[in-house]
Amino acid sequence: MASKSILPDRSDFTTHDTIAELWAHLSLPKNALSSLSLPNSDEHSLSGLPSSFKICHLAQSSIALSALTASLFHSLRNNSQIPKVTVPLLHACLEFNSEKLYTLDGEKANFEGGLGLIGPVQKTADGYVRIHDGFPHHVAGALQILGLPLTATREEINSALLKKKSIDLETAAMNSNCVIAALRSYEKWDALPQAQFIPDIPIQLTKLSPGVPVPPPQISGGVDRCLRGVRVLELSRVIAAPVAGRTLAAHGADVLWITSPNLPDIPAVDRDLARGKRTIQLDLTTEHGKAKLIELVKSADVFIQGYRPGSLAAKGFSSELLKINPNIVYANMSAYGSQGPWGRKRGFDSIVQTGSGMNISEAEHFGEGEPARPMPCQALDHASGYLLATGICAALYKRAIEGGSYEVDVSLAGTMKYLRSLGQFPGKTGFDCRVPDEWEIEAHLETRMSGFGELKALKHSAAVEGYMPGWDFMPKPLGSDEPEWL
Repeated sequence: MASKSILPDRSDFTTHDTIAELWAHLSLPKNALSSLSLPNSDEHSLSGLPSSFKICHLAQSSIALSALTASLFHSLRNNSQIPKVTVPLLHACLEFNSEKLYTLDGEKANFEGGLGLIGPVQKTADGYVRIHDGFPHHVAGALQILGLPLTATREEINSALLKKKSIDLETAAMNSNCVIAALRSYEKWDALPQAQFIPDIPIQLTKLSPGVPVPPPQISGGVDRCLRGVRVLELSRVIAAPVAGRTLAAHGADVLWITSPNLPDIPAVDRDLARGKRTIQLDLTTEHGKAKLIELVKSADVFIQGYRPGSLAAKGFSSELLKINPNIVYANMSAYGSQGPWGRKRGFDSIVQTGSGMNISEAEHFGEGEPARPMPCQALDHASGYLLATGICAALYKRAIEGGSYEVDVSLAGTMKYLRSLGQFPGKTGFDCRVPDEWEIEAHLETRMSGFGELKALKHSAAVEGYMPGWDFMPKPLGSDEPEWL
């Protein structure tokens, strides 16, 4: 069902207000909020994220929510106090750029923009588009739409784009194997039918079926982290859903990251987002791969999927999994949700920013005549990941209290709508924030050996008193582990 088209006005919200609103939406106990500490909250000048958007607000609130729900779940183990959670502002904001801050054997990852063939927004006959060029098959699909060979140069691509209209390119991409967004304003986004299907609250939690309560697992020898003993299957790529899995792993969950041997890895982001996870590869186009996944599902607590809505369902893996495991928490990450005309379409952070009006508004606030300006980090990806982890922990808590199976839905567009509803800093004022010094960043890094060399990366920004988050496993080549639980 479509939501109301009027954007909620949260421009006077503090970070605490956002946390309280989402906490109430999830029907979690209000007293738990007293266990939360947010140093420097709402001090945008200290965030290190120059933007007209209140990204620092979103970073601190989404990470805090994920940690507090994990802490709440843990409190059920022995009917104990809810451990205190602390999330400092700067550390949270740095974590929204975690994939850009790590080094491997002293070298930073290369983020020059996809495959380097197409680049940022491109001029068309009547405006601009952004073409997702992060995967070879997306580039090939875009070139096919433009009537160009795989050997086309950037100059040939630019020339072909000038003969096409933006909406025509976007529509053609949605009906093929690539991703293109027309650059549009808020007004044009709000007029789209899809905009009416984006919920006002970015986390949707649905009880799928009743059941008996499933208490948190009891661990012999004590528990060192809030989610220790929780079993998570993660089928995902890129940033948003992997952030959710990495977050659950930081709080002690056993996360099995399942990738396909038929798809390429993404080294630049995988080296950061694979932390805490064991990695297996299953080919779900084969009966053997499907059977092995079903075997794992039978004893899993959580199933995370970050693929286009409907793609895994076509292989038999949707919320119908509750027939295999009646206590499963099924979590979906998508670009635009599952409802509306774009409900089953592909999308990425940069694509949603471009198509929803964010890039135009950011450029207008910056005031230097650019057609579009991206945010300083993949804020929609990161926030959506933490919000999905929040919904999962809330579902685990409810499952422990009242039983049942649950579905959690988060979309990049839903997170976009919430961030937009927080309002923007006037004029160029949001861009006047201090960039953190190297020594400030260094204080939040840790050095560990990975399967690829010495990895120096950000520690998790949430602290939980007595149950400090951290990662047991470091990244390794895909498929290095056995398809079995610890």
